[in-house]
Amino acid sequence: MKQKTANLTLFILITLSCLVVAHGVGWWVSAAIPLYGTLEVSGLLHLTHVRNFGGVFGVWQGAGWVFGLVSGLLLAGITAYLVLSRRARLYEYVCFGFVVGGGGANVVDRLVYGSVVDYIDIQHIPYWDYVFNAADVMIHLGVWPLLVFGFLYDRRGDER
Repeated sequence: MKQKTANLTLFILITLSCLVVAHGVGWWVSAAIPLYGTLEVSGLLHLTHVRNFGGVFGVWQGAGWVFGLVSGLLLAGITAYLVLSRRARLYEYVCFGFVVGGGGANVVDRLVYGSVVDYIDIQHIPYWDYVFNAADVMIHLGVWPLLVFGFLYDRRGDER
């Protein structure tokens, strides 16, 4: 039980840290860079203030509330899984902390601004013209290791 409490505490700390950092940077971008304005950090990296009123990669513009609702339900489901599970592993608490923190920051953006604040604009990549945010990066920081660890445990035949 002590380990479960420690794991949940770690999950909460990671989640809140990701949420505060991602939403804080988005707030700064909203305050410091005009909409559609760009701040060149380097030849490769620009901070370009755009708003996403849709979902991933800008699909379904105007239906952001749907993505906010679905995201909120998924994040609640992940949290419930970790709270109720007797067999969740440490890596799941850590990885899901990044996913829930990043996803939560995007949901908060939708509630506060009515859209997601995107600003990370990578230049000079062929066929890439997407702008994303720190919350999206945090989600990826959680999902990809989660997949790798999940496959590694499954391949070794570890049981849950």
